[in-house]
Amino acid sequence: MCIMALLYRTAKNTPLLVAANREERPDRPAQHPKIQSGMPRAVCGIDRLHGGTWLGVNQHGLFVAVTNRRKANPPLKPRSRGLLCRELLDLRTAKEAARLAAAELDTDQYDGANFIVADTRNAAIVYGGDQIDVLDLEPGLHILGNGNINDPTDPRQDFVRRSLTLHALDSPVTFLAAASRTFARKVDAAGRGTVLSGQDFSTVSSTLLSLPRKIQQAVYQYSPGPPCDRPYDDYSALLRQVLSTERAQKNKAQKEKEKEKEREREREKEKEKEKEKEKEKEKENASSNGQKTVASGEKKPAVRKKK
Repeated sequence: MCIMALLYRTAKNTPLLVAANREERPDRPAQHPKIQSGMPRAVCGIDRLHGGTWLGVNQHGLFVAVTNRRKANPPLKPRSRGLLCRELLDLRTAKEAARLAAAELDTDQYDGANFIVADTRNAAIVYGGDQIDVLDLEPGLHILGNGNINDPTDPRQDFVRRSLTLHALDSPVTFLAAASRTFARKVDAAGRGTVLSGQDFSTVSSTLLSLPRKIQQAVYQYSPGPPCDRPYDDYSALLRQVLSTERAQKNKAQKEKEKEKEREREREKEKEKEKEKEKEKEKENASSNGQKTVASGEKKPAVRKKK
């Protein structure tokens, strides 16, 4: 179970803003966000039970998250949805991730799930319940729980939307400030709030994300428990490091291209030098051959005989 808000391509210079509470069994072990090994680079928390993740960002700026969803006939031994979430972070774009998520969920080896994928150009929700559906997301505020996105009948979704839209969500600072309060509100008797507490399922962590166009302004805050009790720790440096990988690789590739062009110019210069040397040799040979021809054509002086 989870509750999530995604502000997509609305805030100035920030295509993606996310707030999400993860709800799980309190005794299920998890690892705080870290940069994962392998390429592409990705930063995410890890479910230590199965090795998957529930939310992450990769070096291409691709955001992937998963929530539970009801499914009438789940498989007896389902594959971890978190593992699929982690595999989607190996891709470059949201379109690719949506296609793979839909194809995998269609194999019927997973329990019910919602996968949300987004980058600077596209965003989509993939429903993996009793049927598989892919819905492209338009710019705006989107709320997701364990059912359909932007469900007006979900009281927690309604609470999140009402709380966030009390503010003009036109900047990352405003969104993150409002979200940090909204996602730390305990659920009351009327179902208003976001933080759950219970023996079976409770809010075990919370994440705030900002993915702006300027990498140095990216924000990743993570609470290792209910955010009403545990403050957010700052993991922004890890996110910026991951996002900088793409730029570093592009710069490296550009430098390699420039070096290759320089090497090509040097090779061309060497070729020109070789051609000039060949011409000089040809001239020398031609001059030498001409002198020999003139010498062989000269008559020897006559010798007089003595009488």
